[in-house]
Amino acid sequence: MTRREARDAVFTLLYEYEFQRELNPDDVFAVSVENREIAVEEDAYITAAYNGVCANRDALDKKIAAHSGSWKPERMSRISRTILRLAAYELTYMPEIPHNVVINEAVELSKRYEGDRAPGFVNGILNAIAKEIGGAAE
Repeated sequence: MTRREARDAVFTLLYEYEFQRELNPDDVFAVSVENREIAVEEDAYITAAYNGVCANRDALDKKIAAHSGSWKPERMSRISRTILRLAAYELTYMPEIPHNVVINEAVELSKRYEGDRAPGFVNGILNAIAKEIGGAAE
């Protein structure tokens, strides 16, 4: 599985959890992985990123809100919010992934799953987060 495929799998798992917030994230993960036959044992990134986003959701939302102007995370579409959380997690907690790769992959997810305006919106917020962290995309 490529990193792009793994990232897409994490996005879909996180997006699914958005609709089942009353459940334990571990339960949603287990059922979703089994139903979709995602080989998490082949790629530790999937488990680490999913659990990391779930565990740091509030902090990620604060970071996103700090760079999104008047758009609070709860006002964003679930798709954009999920993409932003995943990318903000990677930018903040996975320094081994270059910031420009994180941002590019988030924009690509946005192009695939959202409307025409979303990629620019996602790009702007993530570039601001990357600058804050100290490694803006070039």
